[in-house]
Amino acid sequence: MAVNSRRVLIAALGGGVVWMIWTLLNEMVAEKYYVVEQAAGLLLREPRYFYFRRFWLITVLLLAYIASWFYASVRATLGPGLGAALCVGVLLGFAVSFPLNLVLAAWSPMSRIVPLLWVVDLWGGAILGTLVASWIYRE
Repeated sequence: MAVNSRRVLIAALGGGVVWMIWTLLNEMVAEKYYVVEQAAGLLLREPRYFYFRRFWLITVLLLAYIASWFYASVRATLGPGLGAALCVGVLLGFAVSFPLNLVLAAWSPMSRIVPLLWVVDLWGGAILGTLVASWIYRE
């Protein structure tokens, strides 16, 4: 079964929007922890990169595209639907969130809640974005 590139792009946009909303909601939850870590000098008060938020949202869109492409690719072996999308979302979310945040939790002086919130943001976003992308990709 061939991958429909146009559908992948449309699905990625839908999944990316959901992932962005998830990220913004997580940022609202994490904000109080950021303030504490910033006051302790463990996080910068402003990002190093002026357009960081824009770069982050573009990164999320690119990850949603990768998730959509993976989902479209595995449909042939796992079958279309929720199960395949969940599998892709869980695996991709783990790959993009867990390793670096495990290192940060182990070696950074900041509270472990911050890396945990980043894991929840990326892993949850990958799952939700892939589920939405799979729903949009349907044929």
